[in-house]
Amino acid sequence: MSHEIFMPALSSTMTEGKIVEWLKNPGDKVERGESVLVVESVENEDEIASVQEQNKGNQPEVSSSDQLELVSNKTEEKPVIQSEIVEKQEKEVVLMSEKAAPSFNSDQINAATSNVSSRVIASPRAKKLASQMGVDLAKVHGSGPHGRIQADDILKANGQPVSIPWIGEGGSPASQFNTLQKAVNKNMESSLDVPCFRVGYSINTDKLDNFYKKVKQNGVTMTALLVKAVAKTLKKHPQVNSSFSENGISYPENINIAVAVAMEDGGLITPVLKEPCNTDLFELSREWKDLVKRSRSKQLEPDEYSTGTFTLSNLGMFGVDRFDAILPPGTGAILAIASSKPTVVANSDGSISVKKIMQVNLTADHRVIYGADGASFLKDLASLIEDEPETLVS
Repeated sequence: MSHEIFMPALSSTMTEGKIVEWLKNPGDKVERGESVLVVESVENEDEIASVQEQNKGNQPEVSSSDQLELVSNKTEEKPVIQSEIVEKQEKEVVLMSEKAAPSFNSDQINAATSNVSSRVIASPRAKKLASQMGVDLAKVHGSGPHGRIQADDILKANGQPVSIPWIGEGGSPASQFNTLQKAVNKNMESSLDVPCFRVGYSINTDKLDNFYKKVKQNGVTMTALLVKAVAKTLKKHPQVNSSFSENGISYPENINIAVAVAMEDGGLITPVLKEPCNTDLFELSREWKDLVKRSRSKQLEPDEYSTGTFTLSNLGMFGVDRFDAILPPGTGAILAIASSKPTVVANSDGSISVKKIMQVNLTADHRVIYGADGASFLKDLASLIEDEPETLVS
C-alpha cells in the first residue's frame, strides 16, 4: 500500500520548497517516525510555527498514519516524533504511521533523486542515460530547477546533439517505440542528410473521378489508378526513377511503386506494387488489397516492402490541401498526393469555373534529379490524368 507525500508549506509566503535529499529509495519500507526526505526552506522559526498553528483548523481530520510533521535535521538515529521545529534551513519530513509500513513507488518519488553523499539531483531519464553513456553525474552541471540534471545535460556532457523532447521529464513515463517505429525513425533521420528539393503541381481530376466511378464497381481502387498513372509517367522519365549511389546514378531495371500505409499500432510500412505498367488495372487493384491486408497483419515478405524504386504518400482521404513527404532512403523521389477538392479556376478563355483540383508535391534527391526533371515529370503526369485516364486500364 502506498501513500502520497505532499510538500508542506512552511509559511504564508512560501511558494516552493527544495527537496535536497531523499532518505528512502523506491520500494523501501517506511517505519513510524522515520525520515523520508529533507526539505530546504528560508523561513524562520516564528513564521513556521505561526503558519502551523493557523493550519490546524483548516486541515481535514486524518489518521495518524497519514500525518506529516517537520522535525529538526539533527535527530537521533532512533525514531523521533515531535511537533516543534528548530530554526534551520534544512527540515526533514517524517511519516507517522501506526499501520504496516507502506512502500513508495517510483512515480511518487521521481520528482527528484539524489546521491545521498553528494546530493546530486537528476531526473530518472538523466540517470538512465548517464548509466548507459558512462557519464559521471557529479561532473554534470544541471540546467533544470535548482540545478536538477536533465537528460539534455547528459547528452551535452557526452558531446551529443540535443533535441527538443516530445514528452516532458515529468512523472508520466514516455511510451516506448515499437520495432517498426524505430525502423521508420532511423530511415527518416538518415534522409536528413540528402539534399532535396520540392516542386508542386495542381491537377484537374474531373475526368479521373468520372472514370473511377465507372470502374470502382469492378473492384478498382483509387490507389491503383494513381500508381498506374505514376508508373506510366515514370517510364517516360527514367531519371525520376533513379537513385544516388557511391558509384554514381543508379537506374533500376524495373519500376516498382511503394505506397505508404499507416499501421494501427504506430509507424508505417510501404508495400510495393511491382511493375504496375505490365499489370492491368483490375489485377493491380486485387494485388493492392492483398498487400494492405497482409501489411496490417504483418505478413509481408521483405521484398514486398523494401524493393520500391519510387514512393507514393497519399493523404487525400483525410482531406488535406497539400503536404510534403520525406524521401525514403535508397530512392530518388517521393510524391505526396493531397485531396481532390472543388476549386474556382480561371480558364484559358478568361471565364471562371469550378473544377476538382488535386495538389501533388514531389520531393526529390537533387544529386540525381534536377528541377527540370521533376517539373517535366509532373507536367506529363497531370496531362495523363486530366486528358487520358481511360488509358490506365491496360
